[in-house]
Amino acid sequence: MDLEAVRTVVAIADAGRFQDAAVDLSVTQQAVSKRVAALERELGVRLFVRGAGSTRPTVDGEAFLPHARDLLRAAERAAASVRPGARALRVDVVGRRLAPADLLRGFRDARPGTELDVLTLRDAAAAVDAVRAGSVDACVRAVDGRRLPEGVVSIRVLDEALQLLTGPAHALAEAGSVATGRLAGHRIWMPGLVPGTEWAAYYADLAAAFGLTIEATGPDFGTEPLLDTIAGSPALATIVGEGTGLVRPADDGLRRVGLRDPVPVYPHSLVWRADNPHPALAALRDRLAAAREHTGGRTWTPHWAH
Repeated sequence: MDLEAVRTVVAIADAGRFQDAAVDLSVTQQAVSKRVAALERELGVRLFVRGAGSTRPTVDGEAFLPHARDLLRAAERAAASVRPGARALRVDVVGRRLAPADLLRGFRDARPGTELDVLTLRDAAAAVDAVRAGSVDACVRAVDGRRLPEGVVSIRVLDEALQLLTGPAHALAEAGSVATGRLAGHRIWMPGLVPGTEWAAYYADLAAAFGLTIEATGPDFGTEPLLDTIAGSPALATIVGEGTGLVRPADDGLRRVGLRDPVPVYPHSLVWRADNPHPALAALRDRLAAAREHTGGRTWTPHWAH
């Protein structure tokens, strides 16, 4: 149904004359008459009776008017729901307990009036496709910025240093920090690596660059069972980002060991459509770009993240 014709019918009913409705709508009286005639043909009824100096709704017109007003209110609500800034900013992150989620929490704390809808898609490819399609506003992922679809852009917002996570009986537990190459020969267990994802590609490149043994075998029962195993093992360790939150008892014995010479960093980028008008997106981009810290010393990332 033509909403402009519906709007015209309501304007005539409120004004009482076709001519006055035309003035209110800033159109010609002929345009008003054509809209009403087209709607009457569509409905198969007459909506108005013209009298001397005035116009009044017919019985069918009176029946139609309440629904016409509901249609216009619904149209306004629909338009208002997608006006820039009226809806929550939808952002995909690689994980809710990882560093990108902390970036978003910091943004929300700095702008408490901004609504965020945070979700986690399967991998970077799915996230970038969602950004391109417009089903999400942005994602924070490790991507090759040179291979993004047309109209999709990115900026690096966080180089997150990686750390070795061990239990208290591990040979490197008291090291404080260790050269990344010294991890060769130690068993690093990461059962959550999903083939085909960007983080699996990252760790495969890391292992190849430094001769590491990263095991992704065994069932992935989630973070807590993994940490329980690491805490009690003298041989197994895992790798985490320095921003990864660990909700664990203080006496569980887990140790974070820094990596150096070089420091492997996980490259988080903000990805968005260049034509997305959401004002919160611009604010998020500016904040993350301004807050980016560069890891001191020599760092390593895969060639596709340079």
